[in-house]
Amino acid sequence: MDAPGACSDILIVDDTLANLKLLSQMLADYGYKVRAIRSGAHALQAVQAAPPDLILLDIVMPEMDGYEVCRRLKADERTRDIPVLFITALGDVEDKVKAFAAGGVDYITKPFQAEEVLARVRTHLGLRNLMRQLQDANAELAERVAELDTFAHTVAHDIRSPLAVIIGYAELLLLEYPDLSEDARRRCLLDLSHSARNLVNIVDELLLLASIRQADVVLERLDMRDIVDAACKRLANVIRQHQAEIILPPQWPPALGYPAWVEEVWVNYISNGCKYGGTPPRLELGADRPDGEPAGEPGGKPAPAVVRFWIRDNGNGISPADQASLFVPFRRLDIVRVEGHGLGLSIVRHIVEKLGGQVGVESEGLPGRGSLFYFTLPAAPHSV
Repeated sequence: MDAPGACSDILIVDDTLANLKLLSQMLADYGYKVRAIRSGAHALQAVQAAPPDLILLDIVMPEMDGYEVCRRLKADERTRDIPVLFITALGDVEDKVKAFAAGGVDYITKPFQAEEVLARVRTHLGLRNLMRQLQDANAELAERVAELDTFAHTVAHDIRSPLAVIIGYAELLLLEYPDLSEDARRRCLLDLSHSARNLVNIVDELLLLASIRQADVVLERLDMRDIVDAACKRLANVIRQHQAEIILPPQWPPALGYPAWVEEVWVNYISNGCKYGGTPPRLELGADRPDGEPAGEPGGKPAPAVVRFWIRDNGNGISPADQASLFVPFRRLDIVRVEGHGLGLSIVRHIVEKLGGQVGVESEGLPGRGSLFYFTLPAAPHSV
């Protein structure tokens, strides 16, 4: 026999032992988890200790009747959504109206048929599950709407600055071009080019975010040396401009991920290191286990379940308050944002979490001591 209610918890409340046994056996035979209670006061305690999925409640009980039990359940935000089915010998219309007024969702009159009880239990458990799904969907939708609104404002803010520069220099060149020196024209064009590249980067981030949200990727073994090399080639101009020193490990531990996304993570980390590291920036890249120990090499310790990849700079560090503002979800970017980091690191967080890892930063917040930005990925087994 199938057990349609194997995951559903039903609380039965009745002061008559024979009724409790009959209902308990009937529901247990169909796979429901059943708890039997003989008083209203004890029922309220049981619900507070472990809220059930549904309650079968007798009306006529000593000390506290079913109406009062139901009213108290509906008055409590933690229990108000639990469906209550009244089972009673009272059959007058007035009794039924009173039961529904107290908050009951159904009313079964004794003597009852097993098929009727089971059918109504299934119906209201199904409605309860649908209601939960709807609540979850509404909560997720509300979060997405809030995230999208904040993200739109953030992107608009990021786009405004380079656009203002482009418009300003374009108007200057249109109005003053004959009177500008060759050096001044060159500076205008360089700033125009730089601002245009910033706009392209923002558009690329938007496209990347869209792909992260929509794509279902299959994790594959990463060639981290090639991925980091590709990131450095993309950032060649930035690295050269800041005269950054990039220090790489002799070898990388094996990990699983999606190469294109992991490259984006390194591009973000290395770019930020160049901009906010020391003068000149000294960027050391490496990998270890999340506890800080070496990740292991072929023939050495067993490979960890997770590998932590990191980049350490020689900048002024990040204060504890600002560390808490890094990697924030988009819905919080308008509340706290470390200048220059918010959008990119939020995308990094989306990438790494989609790949089953975590992101973070370690910094003492002291000049010259720098910061260490890291992300984790599932480890891959060593090649035999």
